[in-house]
This record gives sequence, C-alpha cells and structure tokens, in this order.
Amino acid sequence: MDINFHIPDFINHCRLNLLLLSLMQQHPEYFRDGVKIASVFGAFPPSLWNGGRNTVGVVDDEIIKQVTKAFNSRGVPLRFTFTNPLIEEKHLGDPFCNKVMRMCDNGLNEVIVMSPILEEYIRKNYPSYRITSSTCKEIRSADELSAELEKDYHYVVLDYNWNNNFGFLETLPHKEKCELLINACCVPNCPRRGEHYRSIGETQIKYAEYMKTPPMMRKPTHFEDFKCPSMLRHIYQITDLPTHISPDAIVEKYVPMGYNQFKIEGRTVPDIALAENYIYYMIKPEYKDTARLELLGTLTQKTKYFN
Repeated sequence: MDINFHIPDFINHCRLNLLLLSLMQQHPEYFRDGVKIASVFGAFPPSLWNGGRNTVGVVDDEIIKQVTKAFNSRGVPLRFTFTNPLIEEKHLGDPFCNKVMRMCDNGLNEVIVMSPILEEYIRKNYPSYRITSSTCKEIRSADELSAELEKDYHYVVLDYNWNNNFGFLETLPHKEKCELLINACCVPNCPRRGEHYRSIGETQIKYAEYMKTPPMMRKPTHFEDFKCPSMLRHIYQITDLPTHISPDAIVEKYVPMGYNQFKIEGRTVPDIALAENYIYYMIKPEYKDTARLELLGTLTQKTKYFN
C-alpha cells in the first residue's frame, strides 16, 4: 500500500518541496517503501479565505502559473487551505481567491474547507475541485466524525487527539478517507486551538483587505500574532506527545489498519526544520545522513525554482 504524505507549502517552501520531489526521482532507494507525495497544501498570498496559518505577501499571475505548473507537471496537486472559520457571505466574491480558483481549475488541484458557507460556494462554482474536510473543525465526537466520513469529501483530516486511540481507529468506517495529522505541535487537548484558528482567520481577513488598498494610501498597521509557544517546537521536541505518530508506527500499525493518508504540518517553520520532518518520516534510517546532506546542501545553492 502507498504511504501518502500531504506536505506544506507550495509558496513558503516551494523550493524545498521541488527539491524533495527531485530527490525522490533521482534516489528512490533513499525513501521508505511506498512513500508518495499526494499533495502540497497552502495558499497564494494574500488569500482572504486562507486559514490554519497566516500567509502574507503578494504574488502575481505569473507566479501562480509557474508554481501550479511546477507541481502539477510532477503529478502533485496544489491543495488550497481555504479553512478560514470566519468567512461570511460578503467574503465569497473576493476577487483574488476567485481568480486563483479559476486559474488552477484543471481537475487535479484540491481544496481544504472548514466554513460551510464557503464549501457550498466552492461546490457550486468550482465543482471540479476535490474537497477535504479540515482538522480545524476539531471533531471530537465519534458519532460526528462517522457522519463526516459519510459526506462527499475526498478526505477528512482527523482531529489530532484521535491519533493513538487504536480502539476507536480500528472501528472507524471509511479508513481510506481518513487523513492523520502526524506531527502536531499542539499540546494534547489544547483548550486554545479553536481560539487560535479564529484569531488567524481574523488576521488573514484584515491583512487581505489591507493589501487591497493602493500602496500610497495604506496606513501603518500592526497585525497581532496569536502567542503560542508550542508552535516553536521542532520535530524532536514533540515525539513524546501521546498524539505523535512515528514513522515506524505508520508502517507497523496504521497502514495495516487501512490508513494511508498522512499530513505533515509546518507551513510557517524554517525550511531546515521542515526538511528534518521529511528526513524523519520518509527516509530509510541508513540513508538519513546522506539524504539530509544532499537536500540541505542543494537548498543552499542558487538553483532554478521552475523548469
């Protein structure tokens, strides 16, 4: 069975991820058996619909085209993190988000959703996109999760607190639709997780609206960050958490149960920290040092992003 990884981010980590795909092609022997890159998730800035992590900056149409081509030509979908929980009717017509959806509407790319109103809008106006239900929904009820899996979603990303509840995971229907967040930096049962997502959503809306103002008319503005020390932890600081899923557990426990979709978070961490997640999860132990040197060594060189 393939072991499918959904990885971040096609803008902030564009170069790293293209190098990873090249390494997989050039040295398949480095990688654990069955490893595939199933999607690269993120959002082109300044997407108002974006959620989960803030994305800042501006990209033009040419960057959108080149990034889309770079990943899609390798068979890897872009997966838009349109999971802002604060979307209202007035936000649905956002020009930039709709332009991105039109430009990338090729039957390969995907969307992750949280807001019911945005999900309905996307299903109606962009029906060729495969839709994933976001972990941001924090579904902690077994009945609600089972009901979510019966809906028309490509995948459902489980709340990370289910990760090692094997008694429950064994009985869960539609395991082929379940996606597990394997390297969550949050503390188990974090009481601030929902508040954090709402804060990110509010900031993303304010930032996107701010960027619509002509540069000469913009007033100095401070966008408040949600303070959470857990977000600063690297992979080797979270391996003892009860919600953590190790690479050996993926092979020995989850795949035999029927789970083969795994999400690696890390949209806002440095390239070197994300690269270490890839080494940890995807590379065979005997090749870790070699793969790390090749990946990070190439990352520091001035190479082309796109073919």
